[in-house]
Amino acid sequence: MEQSADLLGAPARNRRSGAGIEGMAEVELGRSERLAAVREGRVASLHSWELVTAVDGPGTRLTLFFAGCPLRCVYCHNPDTMEMRRGQDVGIEEIVRRVRRYRRVFAASGGGITLSGGEVLMQPAFAGKVLRAAQEMGVHTAIDTSGYLGAVASDAFLDDVDLVLLDVKSGSEESYQALTGRALQPTIDFGDRLARRGIPIWLRFVVVPGWTDDEENVERVADIVERWKHVVERVEVLPFHNMGQDKWDTLGMEYKLRDALPPSKEVMQRVRDQFRDRGLVVH
Repeated sequence: MEQSADLLGAPARNRRSGAGIEGMAEVELGRSERLAAVREGRVASLHSWELVTAVDGPGTRLTLFFAGCPLRCVYCHNPDTMEMRRGQDVGIEEIVRRVRRYRRVFAASGGGITLSGGEVLMQPAFAGKVLRAAQEMGVHTAIDTSGYLGAVASDAFLDDVDLVLLDVKSGSEESYQALTGRALQPTIDFGDRLARRGIPIWLRFVVVPGWTDDEENVERVADIVERWKHVVERVEVLPFHNMGQDKWDTLGMEYKLRDALPPSKEVMQRVRDQFRDRGLVVH
């Protein structure tokens, strides 16, 4: 990703302050100004962005990966997105310019923008401004979220969302807590809200051997998804992989799935069939 200047002038990682009390005051002022800019949605901490096709929604997508996530999923393949401090400060004008640059590509492919992460809803003010700008340009919008922070998405925010890629990571409070370190209920509440508003959902479920793949757990996930059946356009059943292991090692983080293998073809077929048995379209 290109280096971008933050709203305080020089790139954040390169700005220097003086020494002593004056220098400390300058640093604290810089921090407070940056926090204000983040809260107001003038700047965001982004991990990266990429232009992709047939991933993260229909058509060709400009996907923005926000830094920071409240979950600690044991199978996360991008643990470097978990903390906001590992991102780069980017101003709203720069992102709007990028969206405008690719409008013809989006129109030709039926694509648009997807706000992902990390967790996009950790920075809702900035995300909301990007969504609003995209809608004003006639660009399709999607967010990719766990739903855990769904309560921070205002009605006005959701008015500008055309599609939600929603991760339901496990089917019970106990298994969800073990897998992510957080509670399941907020995701269910967010899905219920999307269903009431009629916002289309692409459901994502990762099959992790020994964690999410047993038949009873999949049935519980299917129970949850079935309640949103009228807005769930597809269920994406994804196999676990350990390609992120090197990142965990580099960050000095404990990786609990070091010896885990991807699920077998038979298990993947069984899980897909469990969702299909509920009348859901499965990919």
